[in-house]
Amino acid sequence: MRRLLALVTLVAVVAVAGGLAAAQPTVLRVGASTLPHAPILEFIKPMLAEEGIELQIIEFSDYVLPNLALAEGDVDANFFQHIPYLEDFATNHRLDLTWTVKVFLAPIGMYSYKITSIDQLQRGATIAIPNDVTNGGRALALLAQAGLLELREGVEGNATVFDIVRNPLNLRIIELEAPLLPRALDDVDAAFINQTYALEAGFRPARDAILLESGESPYANVVAVRRQDADNPAIQKLGEVLTRPEVRDFILEYFEGSLIPVF
Repeated sequence: MRRLLALVTLVAVVAVAGGLAAAQPTVLRVGASTLPHAPILEFIKPMLAEEGIELQIIEFSDYVLPNLALAEGDVDANFFQHIPYLEDFATNHRLDLTWTVKVFLAPIGMYSYKITSIDQLQRGATIAIPNDVTNGGRALALLAQAGLLELREGVEGNATVFDIVRNPLNLRIIELEAPLLPRALDDVDAAFINQTYALEAGFRPARDAILLESGESPYANVVAVRRQDADNPAIQKLGEVLTRPEVRDFILEYFEGSLIPVF
């Protein structure tokens, strides 16, 4: 009888231990920009918890480290960039990265402390743009659409300053690291600032930008992963949750229309 009771007790202990182990959540580490990406991830944390996934958000303050951290396995995914930037970065650094879902467009805009309209730009004015090809190209494309520059045919969003073929105001275009652009506003006439850094600097793009991309832009922000992890169930669930209707509503309300959901 004692042996039988001991056996029953052992089986019960093993069953309880096995149940506890099975109940442990899957940990998913996602790198993100402090704004606007981290608040969206915070919003979906409880939704992922209901799916058995513990979301850990690792915030980054630049556009280089999140992809390097992803490639090295320090994070499982990141959420801070658009597709052209991801593809360009992965090619240049020989990283095997891809993306899973498109979430929103964070339109790049032109801001200034000195002017409120492009009509106020004087001959020889200085305009700062991001120094990476994709975001610098977005800035130049907006200047061209506004009639301030003419770019070489066929460059589309990949233009550089060397593709300027006409510059009627003789604008001086300078290239700076994206995080430095808000601080440069004291020294330039205007600067093109990515959404992340514009929000951190206190700008509301829909309210403050002199020029702003439209929702037709191809630069949707995505979840990036290592290619071999694209079908990971936790990664797939992250994408599914990020594109739920309640997340769309949160993005529109929290960012006051400055971000454009694309799902």
